[in-house]
Order: sequence, then C-alpha cells, then structure tokens
Amino acid sequence: MEIELRNECFSDYPETENVVREAFWNRYSPGCYEHYLIHIMRYSRAFVPQLDFVAVFDDKIVGNIVFLKSVIQADTGKEYEVLSLGPISVLPEYQNMGIGKRLIDHTRNLAKCMGFRAILLCGEPDYYLRRGFVPAETLGIRTADDMYADALHVCELYENALSDARGRYIENPVYNIDESQAIEFDKKFEPKELVVGTPSQKRFDRIVAMRRKA
Repeated sequence: MEIELRNECFSDYPETENVVREAFWNRYSPGCYEHYLIHIMRYSRAFVPQLDFVAVFDDKIVGNIVFLKSVIQADTGKEYEVLSLGPISVLPEYQNMGIGKRLIDHTRNLAKCMGFRAILLCGEPDYYLRRGFVPAETLGIRTADDMYADALHVCELYENALSDARGRYIENPVYNIDESQAIEFDKKFEPKELVVGTPSQKRFDRIVAMRRKA
C-alpha cells in the first residue's frame, strides 16, 4: 500500500476537515468537534504549518496530523515552549494500517530538526505508549490545573530536553473551542447520526477521570 505523506495545501482544507470528522465522529463523544478545531487552528499564530501533513492514497486524503505551540510553566518560574500534537486523524476504513504511526514518526523527526524540545498530547495510553511517548507524570509534568492525568503524554525530542521542566502544561487557548460555533460549523457537512454510549466513549470517560492531585 503506497501512502504519500506531504504538507497540507489550502485546497486540501475541505477534504481534510471531512477526514477529521469521519475519524472522530461518535468516537469520544456523540458527534465530534475536531473538524471545527482543525479549521480554526490553521489561523492561529501558534499553528506550525511545516508540521501540517496529510497522508494520501490513490489521490485521496486518508489521514492528517497537526501541531500547535504550547508551553510548560516550570515550577522554577521558567517557561518552556513545546508542541501540542493533535488532532491526528485517519479515516476509519484505513485505520490499523500504520498510517498514524507514519504521520507521528515523520513529523516527530521534522520537529526535532526544527529545534523543538518536546511533544505533548492528551490521548489513549494504549496507543501513545507504543509510539515513543511516556506518561507526563514521570517527568513531573501536570495539567494546567495542577493534576497528574493518565491521558497526558510526552515525547522528548532530545535527551534530557525536559529535565528541568517539572511543572504545568498549558495548552494553547485554541483548544478551548466554543461548542456552539462548532455545532454551527458542522451544519456545512452531510448530517450524521449521533450515537451515545459507545465503548470508545466509555473508555475515553474512564481515562479522562484518571486524574490525581500533584
């Protein structure tokens, strides 16, 4: 299976947004907001266009990965710029074929060459622990509200990149989307059924609940 990885182009935006919608629909909640998130991310000053990649098969976009600049506010008072990964998306019919891994590996190598310190994300431990990430708690990194979270993962891009960065991870504000605007944006797409209580939704709720005081 020949998969091409290339930078996303402006003309790709509608197709990519549909890929993101298909990948996340009913996965973590009824419907999804991720396609609206990627739509507004691209216009943020924190967006990193050099790391905006699509996976293409037979002239069809089947996956996408994007990054924003965020920060770790260390307990020492110092601030460290890091990358936030996500959303990363693969069309359901192309999942479990290694496309997500290729997108992560490719952009991680580029990010390292660009001089970035580390990548952080909130996601499924069973997946990201097999992709070179470790629990952020092992490096003393907490959420913005000073909690340890099982969903929070980190990948240092060089040895000891975050050795002095014990502190709070502050995601870029773009991630705090306006749900009403996301619902309005979704009206541009073909209607899809909302499903409540799927196994992946229940799994997501359990992971999000795994938070502890630092």
